Amino acid sequence: MGISRPPVVPLLVLLALGACAQGSVSPPEPAGYREENYRSPVPLTLRGAVVLDTPGLAERLADRRVLLIDVLPREPPPPRLAPDNVWMPPPHEGIPGAVWLPNVGHGRPPATVLAYFSDSLERLTAGDTGRALVFYCRSDCWMSWNAAKRALSLGYRHVFWYRDGIEAWRAGGHPLVILSPFGEGAK
Repeated sequence: MGISRPPVVPLLVLLALGACAQGSVSPPEPAGYREENYRSPVPLTLRGAVVLDTPGLAERLADRRVLLIDVLPREPPPPRLAPDNVWMPPPHEGIPGAVWLPNVGHGRPPATVLAYFSDSLERLTAGDTGRALVFYCRSDCWMSWNAAKRALSLGYRHVFWYRDGIEAWRAGGHPLVILSPFGEGAK
């Protein structure tokens, strides 16, 4: 009589599937804006918006009427910078053709940043709330999710969210360029 052994291969397959599923868990959409832990897993969806992957973004960008918006925050100066020292932030890389609206993706931005966001969208779209807007920042970054949600609340009807962010764009072999903040830039 042989010794009974558990089926190893099916068990390994189940363990591997469980590990994959565990690593790719996305949270549900919150009712409001994300206000903390901005660099953490993001939802798969954004109610009212279309979620784009890298090929989808590349296809959208072929349409020159699409407005691509980078919402990654501006790099802050070092906390103990002497008053007589000049702060030179590092260059900000973004997707070619994007407009950089820094700091507009926070969950509760100050009124000045909210005004900068809405005024910038108004200027960039010439008041056309039907203009297609694509928001992005980094992978697993809630700031682009928040900004896209905020654009929807301002009445923009064709909002897209590039969920995978600049890292996926770069990994797809696409170029990056140096961007400067639009207008005065949210400080």
